[in-house]
Amino acid sequence: MSETQSRRVAFVTGGSRGIGEAIVHSLAANSMHVVAVARNSEKLAALVAGMTAAGLSVEALSVDVADGAALAAAIEQTIEKLGRLDVLVNNAGITRDGLFMRMEDRDFDDVINTNLRAAFVACRAAARAMIRAKWGRIINIASVSGIIGNAGQVNYSASKAGLIGMTKSIARELAGKQVTANCVAPGFTTTDMTDVLPPQIKDKVLEIIPLRRFGTPVEVAQVVAFLAGDTAGYITGQVIAVDGGMSM
Repeated sequence: MSETQSRRVAFVTGGSRGIGEAIVHSLAANSMHVVAVARNSEKLAALVAGMTAAGLSVEALSVDVADGAALAAAIEQTIEKLGRLDVLVNNAGITRDGLFMRMEDRDFDDVINTNLRAAFVACRAAARAMIRAKWGRIINIASVSGIIGNAGQVNYSASKAGLIGMTKSIARELAGKQVTANCVAPGFTTTDMTDVLPPQIKDKVLEIIPLRRFGTPVEVAQVVAFLAGDTAGYITGQVIAVDGGMSM
């Protein structure tokens, strides 16, 4: 058995930047072999080069998760190549913000397809290997918007609320096989998506965060790493908000 095959294997979508990149690093730092998945092959290559140079076990797959067939094939390819799949993190997501009265059907459908349907496809494909192994961790990255809603994000909030309901249902179906399923729901987190917000918008957001600051990708990733480990084996069907108190 090779060193890679002896490690637990994690499959992380949206793994090339922001929260996803932090999750890839955190799981790899916990001695897992991580398959980082994203559309941008150049960013993935740079990510893998940097992490492998640091002694971490990471590889990349360039996949558009909105293509369900390609996503399922990538998971099946991973299982066939590495002989196992222990942890699935559905982190990939998009936004198409706008007031719902003006929102185009395509903007709604694209967000639901990428944020919710893709996660369903990935969970279904990964669960087979986890059931066989009688061990697995499914971690879906939801959002505070899926818990409390957010004006201008009807599509995004719906996708994340759906992800929460789906995760709870999966948790009930797979519990007897010792496979857990949980959601991590970040609030406003410092990424390239929030960096472009105008200062006045950031100030308004900070007013509704009890901790009066944005979170960091690492803070989210550390919760994911905990849920992916052995010590979280009695936690399933839960939504853990990493939102500075917004949803309390």
